[in-house]
Amino acid sequence: MDQSFSIRRFGLAVAVLSAVIGAGSIVFHEITSESWVASFYRSVVTTTLTGIDSRPPGDAAQIFTIVQLIAGVAIFAYVAGTIVELIARGVLEGAWAERRRRHVIERLRDHYIICGYGRVGSRVAEEFRAAGVEFVVLDFTEEALELAREQGLHYIEGSGTNDEDLEAAGLERARGLVVSSDSDVDNLYIVLSARSERPDLQIVARASSIDVARKLERAGADRVVQPYTTAGEEMAKLMLKPQVTAFLEMVTTHGGPELSFEEIEVTASCPQAGRTIRELRVRAETGALIVALRKGDGTFDTTPDPDALLEVGDVMIAMGTERELQALEELFAPREAVAG
Repeated sequence: MDQSFSIRRFGLAVAVLSAVIGAGSIVFHEITSESWVASFYRSVVTTTLTGIDSRPPGDAAQIFTIVQLIAGVAIFAYVAGTIVELIARGVLEGAWAERRRRHVIERLRDHYIICGYGRVGSRVAEEFRAAGVEFVVLDFTEEALELAREQGLHYIEGSGTNDEDLEAAGLERARGLVVSSDSDVDNLYIVLSARSERPDLQIVARASSIDVARKLERAGADRVVQPYTTAGEEMAKLMLKPQVTAFLEMVTTHGGPELSFEEIEVTASCPQAGRTIRELRVRAETGALIVALRKGDGTFDTTPDPDALLEVGDVMIAMGTERELQALEELFAPREAVAG
């Protein structure tokens, strides 16, 4: 039995109640010769079980009053049962949906958390969806939560400033945290809390000014984005170097054209660690092009030589099609993954 059926039952009960009151008004008017208003009053107080202020004259009127009282009891019991069913169904279904949603989030691993689902956070979510990665939205505003529900996203109602809410979003199992609240104070608090719990967590935060960005970096954010500054820089680039900017946008946006960038770390268990790009014949074997190397000390080699040594901790910035980048990832996959 679904909820729509219960609503129809409730509507039917109201219709029957109205019919009983109307019929009672007519019968009382005919039996007692009372006015229509008095007959309607007598019918209402009898049917609704509120009692009457006088016993109706005549045996027929009294017998009909008894019948109408019994009908009123039956109708109100039916209406009350329907109302209780609707309330209980709503509460139980809501609790079940909440429990199921929490259970799904508890099973997530290596996912991302978006704290603050406003204009910035929702745009991050679009990129995550295009990239096919799992993520959880953490917000407390009704507008954000309604949007997350409409989009079928994993979400937690709460605030990133609350350690329990961060834990519910899976902070211990997460790969990264996006701190995109509209409040700089909240963002700073979230970064501090998350960094103290997860020293190894990748954290990207939003800041409204350079001063706030510096504070967020000191608090533990790996990267800080200033939306207004970034927007100004992008507009300037589009004016000064439109084709370069268009190309970079094309290859860095998920869900766009076939060509894209990817970053691949050379790990200690990678069999190719310690060899050069020339020795591995990366271009010939995979089709992907290594356009930059981020060395272990944080410096970048933006034009890596074919004889550049790929050491443990280096991160390759590669460009190619999805198939080419997949082949490159397989080439540098850890020994355990290859053996499996």
